[in-house]
Amino acid sequence: MLLALLTRTGLNIAGKRSLFTKRTFSKAMSTPLLLSPTQLQASLDSNQVTILDSSWFMPNSPRKPNQEFRKKRVPGAQFLDLDEVSSPHELGLKHMIPSERQFADACEAFGIAPSSHVILYDTHGVFSSPRALFMFRAFGHEKSSILDGGLPRWEAEGFPIEDKPPAHAKKAVYPTPVVDKGMIRSYDQMVSNSFPDPQSDPALELVIDARSRGRFLGTEPEPRPGLSSGHIPHSFSLPFTAFLQTHTLPNSSVQYTTFLPVPELRNVLVSHIGDHVDVVIQGKRPITTSCGSGMTAGVLWLGLKLLGAPNVALYDESWTGYASRASSKIEKAAN
Repeated sequence: MLLALLTRTGLNIAGKRSLFTKRTFSKAMSTPLLLSPTQLQASLDSNQVTILDSSWFMPNSPRKPNQEFRKKRVPGAQFLDLDEVSSPHELGLKHMIPSERQFADACEAFGIAPSSHVILYDTHGVFSSPRALFMFRAFGHEKSSILDGGLPRWEAEGFPIEDKPPAHAKKAVYPTPVVDKGMIRSYDQMVSNSFPDPQSDPALELVIDARSRGRFLGTEPEPRPGLSSGHIPHSFSLPFTAFLQTHTLPNSSVQYTTFLPVPELRNVLVSHIGDHVDVVIQGKRPITTSCGSGMTAGVLWLGLKLLGAPNVALYDESWTGYASRASSKIEKAAN
């Protein structure tokens, strides 16, 4: 219902042509990557919509996302634990892309059918929900979006909060999907791509790293004890925060993030990868996003998708997997 309304009118609630429609629809009938709280509110009565709180916190954070979810949430939301819906890894890494059947089983437990519109949010604003969206899109579930600004923006704009015990969904049927392996990069692929200089070979993938500049350069420590900082050879630094804008709740010190408008996203990308921007957006050169553990790489992935880049992959292990291997070459100088 929400998708049909937006596609048919392209109008916002004031009756004016919406900038949102232009920036999140790549074609007339596609599902928007981003939703505003107003647009989410319009969908709450639909039995074709499933809302998932996909909040996740860094390992050194005292916050517990599931506990916070139980205290308050968007009405009707369920909790998606990205560390639980994941595949085991030889290095013990968390939130790796799940198997095809794991994903389908999780969807069934949430009451998600292939026709469901899945709307994801987190309690930072924009942090872990893009990774959750990446997962759904990698398994071909195109009817999926994130709430831009997450729970804090939802609450700030005056929409209702649910604090009673969460209800259990009625189990659905979800056939085993086929994962798009072209969206996911492995360690071996990253190593092979890192040897030549991408400036000399236009067929090589660009790699952008979402960690802070200090971690990229090796001047700041990693949050995971014993792990070296630094970067993959020939990769580019693009901290995920550069794609976001910060808002402060009225009469509060609480802050949350939303994505920058598309023109500003493009300017940020130009400032970090220079002349490569046009070939990336046109799909003439593939690009892979990475971060500390595969979480905020999703922010860069989604920002690139908002810009219309078609060939965007994500390094699932990211820096934790790469730097944990003794054979990995680690650079600490600026490109």
